[in-house]
Amino acid sequence: MPEPSAAGAAVTGAESLVPRSVAFIPTPPPADNWRQRYARRIWATDLLALVWVVYGTQIAWFGLGNAQVAMREDSRTSEVSYWLFSGALVIAWMMALTLADSRSHRVMGSGNTEYVRVVDASFRLFGVVAIAAFLFRVEVARGFLLISLPAGVLVLIAVRWLWRQWLISQRRLGGYAARVLLVGSEHSVSEIARELARSPHAGYHVVGACVPSGRIAGTIEGTDIPIMGSVNAVDRAIAAIGADTVAVTSTDELPPQKVKEISWGLEAGKQHLVLAPSIIDVAGPRIHMRPVAGLPLIHVETPRFSRGQRVVKRVMDLIISLLGIVAISPLLLFLAIGVRLSSTGPILFRQTRIGLGGREFTMLKFRSMVVNAEELLVDLREQNRDTGNQVLFKMKNDPRVTSIGRIMRKFSLDELPQLCNVIGGSMSLVGPRPPLPSEVAQYADHVHRRFLVKPGITGLWQVSGRSTLSWADTVRLELSYVENWSLVGDIAILAKTAKAALAPGETAH
Repeated sequence: MPEPSAAGAAVTGAESLVPRSVAFIPTPPPADNWRQRYARRIWATDLLALVWVVYGTQIAWFGLGNAQVAMREDSRTSEVSYWLFSGALVIAWMMALTLADSRSHRVMGSGNTEYVRVVDASFRLFGVVAIAAFLFRVEVARGFLLISLPAGVLVLIAVRWLWRQWLISQRRLGGYAARVLLVGSEHSVSEIARELARSPHAGYHVVGACVPSGRIAGTIEGTDIPIMGSVNAVDRAIAAIGADTVAVTSTDELPPQKVKEISWGLEAGKQHLVLAPSIIDVAGPRIHMRPVAGLPLIHVETPRFSRGQRVVKRVMDLIISLLGIVAISPLLLFLAIGVRLSSTGPILFRQTRIGLGGREFTMLKFRSMVVNAEELLVDLREQNRDTGNQVLFKMKNDPRVTSIGRIMRKFSLDELPQLCNVIGGSMSLVGPRPPLPSEVAQYADHVHRRFLVKPGITGLWQVSGRSTLSWADTVRLELSYVENWSLVGDIAILAKTAKAALAPGETAH
């Protein structure tokens, strides 16, 4: 009987790693160079965008004639056509974007780094052009440069944003994502896998795991992730499932040199190693990598709530709220009349909520329920509520809601009077949901951190799923906002709120 070939033995070894209880293809999928394809597409559209902006600006500024760039040297003057100068500017701009790594797969698809690199490279290029023009006495029309720079930056960012939306849609369908092998304890693997699953747009698709127990006939508890063997079988697991990224979720169970050995076994440029410490919901600006004595130490700064931050947030709240009330005053009047005519009772509903520092305040809303809604609440609590939240009461087709109240709740119009709370200082435009005293009585100790900031009309919780989220997810999102607040983040949440309010659904009250 002939002996199996080396190739056959390798395949057999790979197949032995695959759990029998999981329908898994034993041979790895063909290598997918989606990163290169996507980068090439970005390169092509960057070029088209810059040609359109630069030459468009030239034509708008000089017309279709053969305008010249004057270069003076002593008593002599030489000229270069703007058609050539614009071409050179486009080429230099493309090179600047490349040198800034603005098309790296590490920054595409999520976060603001890609956009920051585009802006930074563009301004640096034009700074160099301005300095060179001054030193070599090149007379370039200032208007041409002043229009090209902001127009080019805006068009580049708009094109990148459109590509990102396409990439996100592809990732939600399971494509254009890194195939990740998780390595670590089963608990840490489960935690990291759950966090990655929350953000499919980030482009990490978990395809397997290696755990200390080494069992291969099963999956990670609570997931469908197959266990591919022990932490010593990483190289064989990569070959079996075609992973291109190894994420180490914990190092307690790994030998001291194991992480290095894993990195040495990866193919340079095609396979990647990621260290995923169990630090979640911490914003990038708070995390700093500082090599100390050869150790890559991760420093996580404690959240700071400076007086300056509070002043900036308060100024934004006042300006937007005042302008908003003036702009929507006809709508407010129409809703007030509708509430008055739909049922007996006051126009505004006043309710005690808990705000900054755990202090009580009176929150205002358009009344969307019958007058005795609170009395009916006790009986309704005994009925089936929406699944997924153990603390917040929520019920579809709530019989207490009036006809106009149902319309207002669908589009969150009943919450508009809270702009008065914002002006009065008891609330902010963006922040954690203002809870009822009865809800606060059920809070665990760590949940009280949400009272470090003012409650908001909208927040991360509202734009991330509203009442369909579990209580644990609600707390996670709200504490993440509290500890990672930024002005840019508030603006992004306000923009998402407008979109979420237009989508049919129920808000939590």
